[in-house]
Formats: sequence, structure tokens, C-alpha cells
Amino acid sequence: MEAGVRLSAGASKWDIREKIWDYMEANNLADFPRPVHHRIPNFKDSPQACQALRELELFNRTSEVKVDPDKPLEGVRLVTLQARKTLLVPTPRLRTGLFNKIVPPPGATKEILRICATSQGVKNYSVPIGLDAKVQVDLVVVGSVAVSEQGWRIGKGEGFADMEYGMMASMGAVREDTPVVTVVHDCQVVDIAEELLEDHDLTVDYILTPTRTIKTGCKRPKPQGIIWHKISYEMLEKIPILKNLRHRESQAGKDVTLKDEHPDFPNARKPVDLDENTKPGNTNLPAESASALVGHCCVGNNPLSTKSGTHGALTTVYVGNIPPGTRVSELKSALREFQAVPLRLSWQGAQHRAFLDYTDKITAENVLASLKGLSLRGHTLRVELAKNQRSKGQVAFSEQRNKYK
Repeated sequence: MEAGVRLSAGASKWDIREKIWDYMEANNLADFPRPVHHRIPNFKDSPQACQALRELELFNRTSEVKVDPDKPLEGVRLVTLQARKTLLVPTPRLRTGLFNKIVPPPGATKEILRICATSQGVKNYSVPIGLDAKVQVDLVVVGSVAVSEQGWRIGKGEGFADMEYGMMASMGAVREDTPVVTVVHDCQVVDIAEELLEDHDLTVDYILTPTRTIKTGCKRPKPQGIIWHKISYEMLEKIPILKNLRHRESQAGKDVTLKDEHPDFPNARKPVDLDENTKPGNTNLPAESASALVGHCCVGNNPLSTKSGTHGALTTVYVGNIPPGTRVSELKSALREFQAVPLRLSWQGAQHRAFLDYTDKITAENVLASLKGLSLRGHTLRVELAKNQRSKGQVAFSEQRNKYK
């Protein structure tokens, strides 16, 4: 352990982060990108620490490995690909989903595998994995700012690693005994008071550094799902897949009350009834979504007309693969939960599809991001821009339907 990292008694999580970041910069232990402040710090000799993963017996028994996208874990991603294991990488900041599965091209050379392990390679050689995927992760590798030999971990403060693990637990992708590994510089291994840990904090079972491998023997339970009362509306807005998961758990009868809805929260909001039909003027909606409910909804092939000049050039979103027996109210409930309520909805349940009208293309594209991976009754819906956009709000639905026959 680096003796230079000294923590005062009663140091907070943020104090510890600052000490680590400052020490790594002052002693030139950091590597690109710099400065390391507010990051999972990349460090010199990180490839050496990552190679230690090969020596863990548990790594040889794994077939599916989830590795965070942080720069110092690039070597772990490469080792995983070289071992011909399935590599899952969370999407950056969970903006577009949960996982990307890295799929190297057939006959990939060592150099191509190195590219696949980089952030650019994740973009170029991956396919998205949704909540419906039957994923069974055998090993989780996360980045850290600081970690203790007891397995207590501190990240950069945004909670994404904790949230990703909670999501994986909710979808059954990890078990209680799924091992968690972190890779850090020796100076990042410090004493951390257990009192600083909260129930959503992820702990680690192994610590890999450039000079040693530490088995923590940690017995503290890991998160077994999303703790909804710690999630805010703001976070829900930033992470569309979180909305999807909340909708599912609500339908399963779980308590999904958010932090902002908790009675102890200042100016607490009234919880939204996720099963209530969408309708204009509903006062139970959060303020930021109430303005979306200004249009009409129709069922069948003849949309309700709107006042001249109200909509201008609409943008239509196609929703397909709707499972048999689904009611329009189920789709409306999901749209409301994801704050994706359209100006107008055309329901064609017999054909397993629907069309949603939005005021403009930007709004429609935001909806596409929000609804990515949405499922009803266990079926992942196909959500995309309709191939034949309406012009000035007046295009026959028969033309659009023909595009999907």
C-alpha cells in the first residue's frame, strides 16, 4: 500500500476521493485521460494489473463477463476477448440501454481484439442487450476510486456501478455469489470505514493491483435490486432503461415509490398511478409530463381530426411486435410511465402495431431513446420512426400500414 495516501479520522467518501485523485496527480501515477479528478482514474501499469485476472481460478470457470467501460479496465476487456468469453459492457451512463455485447468479426486478429476492447471498439463491434435477454453473468469487473482490503468500494460518486448491479440483480443476471472484481493502483487501496457504506453500495470480492491480488472475503450482501426510494425523477429522466424496469416492477406489484414521492421528501410529489389510463389534464402526473397530455387518442384506422394549425408537421413513431391479447390501455400506461404520451395514438391491435404522433422529429427521437427495449407481456416491442412520415398532419394510415405488411 502507498504510505503517502493518509486519511484523517472521520473522512467522508468525498474526502477519500479527493485524497486519491490529488495523490495520483501529484506523484504522476495517473495516465490518460488526465486530470483524473471526477473519474475512475486510469493509472500507469494498469495493463499489468488487468493481466492478473488470468491467474484467478474463477476467471477460467467463467463464460460471460461484465466489465465497466472505464479506461483502466481496457486490459480486462482485452483479456476477456482473448479468452473467447462473452464480453458485456454497460452503455455509457446507461443512456441507451443496459448492456452492449461485444462481437468481434470472424477471424479477428490480436490487433482487432485490442480495438474491440477500447471505447471506440465497443461502439463499432457491439450489439445491444435488453432487459428481456437471458443473460447469466459469471463475473463482474468494476472500476473504483478507492477500495479497502475488506471489500468496501468507493466510486466516483454517480452511482452507475451500483445501479448496474441492481439492474442485473432485478433481471436475474447475477446471483448472490457472483464474484465482483476491481482493478486499481496500489495507492487506491486504503482504509475505509464500513459506516460510510449504504445499502445500495456494491462491494468487491477481489482487488487486482500491479503488485498483488487481494481476496477480500467480504460477506456484506450486495444489492439485490434497485432501491427505488433512492431514485429521483431527475435520474429517471436521464436513464430511460430505468423507467422500463420501474414499469415492469410496478406491474409485478413491487413498491416503486421514488425519492421525490416519499412523504419525508420536501415538497414530495404524489405518486403516479402507473396503471391509470392516460388522459389530458390528469393532475397525478409529474409536472414535467403533464404538458405532454394535450392531444387526442383514437382506436382503429381513423385518427381523430385536430384543429387546423395546431400540430403542423407531425412525426410518427411505429410500435410493432405488440403481443396478442394486449389492450390499448397497457400501451398507454407504458407510454405514460415513460413520459412518452403522444398527441395522437392509432391502435391496430389485430395487426400487433400502433402509430404514435409527436409534434416534431426531436420529440419523436427522444421518445425512441426512452422506449428502447420496452416490453409488454414479455415481448420486446419494435419501436422506430414510421417509414412514411405525415405531412402537415394529413397522411392516410393505409399508406403507413402498407410499409409494415
